[in-house]
Amino acid sequence: MNDQKIYIIGAGLAGLVAAIELEKAGFAPIILESTGEIGGRVKTDEIDGFLMDHGFQVLLTAYPEVKHYLDLSALHLKTFEPGAVIFGEKDSYIISDPLRNPLKVVGMAFSRVGTFLDKVKMFSLTQELKKKPVEEIFSSPSVPTLQYLKSYGFSNQIIDNFFRPFFRGIFLEKHLNTSSRMFEFVFKMFSLGHAAVPEKGMGEIPKMLRNQLSNTQIYFNSPVKKVEGKTIFMKNGDELEADRIIICTQPDRIMEQLQGQFPAAKPVITLYFSLQKSFMARPMLGLVPGESHLINNMVFMDDVSPAYSKNDRSILTVTVLESDLNEKDLVQAVQGELEHLSGIKAEYFKFHKSYYITHALPTVVDLKASIPVTECKIMDHVYLGGDYMLNGSINAAMTSGRLAAEAVMLSYTPTH
Repeated sequence: MNDQKIYIIGAGLAGLVAAIELEKAGFAPIILESTGEIGGRVKTDEIDGFLMDHGFQVLLTAYPEVKHYLDLSALHLKTFEPGAVIFGEKDSYIISDPLRNPLKVVGMAFSRVGTFLDKVKMFSLTQELKKKPVEEIFSSPSVPTLQYLKSYGFSNQIIDNFFRPFFRGIFLEKHLNTSSRMFEFVFKMFSLGHAAVPEKGMGEIPKMLRNQLSNTQIYFNSPVKKVEGKTIFMKNGDELEADRIIICTQPDRIMEQLQGQFPAAKPVITLYFSLQKSFMARPMLGLVPGESHLINNMVFMDDVSPAYSKNDRSILTVTVLESDLNEKDLVQAVQGELEHLSGIKAEYFKFHKSYYITHALPTVVDLKASIPVTECKIMDHVYLGGDYMLNGSINAAMTSGRLAAEAVMLSYTPTH
């Protein structure tokens, strides 16, 4: 089967997993990547002696697909402490373990975040979702997450102080309009496993996938202009004839008939600052409740994995969900907020880098855990992969790559 020309467009997680599966079946696929590196949205840069992920991302160790494709011990995962540092208007306080074992939460801290009844409800929801299969979660009725939380009986206090800032940072939208299916799935993953990062950054994940490839060629800096039938038109003018094509990037950009078929993706802005030392001093996410701040969440990455800083300063990643400010004004505004929240003068927060990520998460209307492999085929010889087909997650990206490869293999299976 090595003589079959199978092209994969995009060397993100979906494309790499598709290549892994095709190699297992005896194919030697070719990946066309528009940039100079693998990983898609999962990348890590080294700048000024710091590791900087493209956007604040974590790996949830309970993701089902992760166990198939990643050797978690070889990634030397560094885990976040369950819970959060809540930065209130007057002071900050820690809420420990609210998802993993809410009944053990220290009474004082929790009482500031939610009520005793919230604690009981958090515990019962955790237990329910641990037992609820993922497929059942994604076939449950879908309502906005905010409505789901209110219907479950959580108080406004815990919704405003914990759920809103925590899940806004995951869903990348301010109003928790994201489907309750995604909420239940993520909540289940947090309660079953850990949030973690590879010791040397999220970019280690695609590197590990690539290292599983031996018969796949990757052509970098090879942007595709369009796909028509079995022909790939490259932006440099080349034309490639394929037997099968798997598109693991935004397909509406390269297939005219799909333009307007996908809702706009969710953007995010990530800013990196360094400080002489962390003012949180623990591997925990910092949440900023309320509507008046630009900062939604922040974390000193070297508190989680010391390898993120190769000098004597601490590296802080700050997530801003939306802002119309230019970079200079945004940096100043965020430094001002950091001073207000920490009591440390704004000028001590040294700015290093911003990432304006326009396509951080896909907007998926009908969230799913999986789809039949036949649904990956969009037309004869052309298949789709990408988290936008299922739900916005590392798990979904890997699932979609596997399904697309299985669909291609199915097309070579003789029918009787």
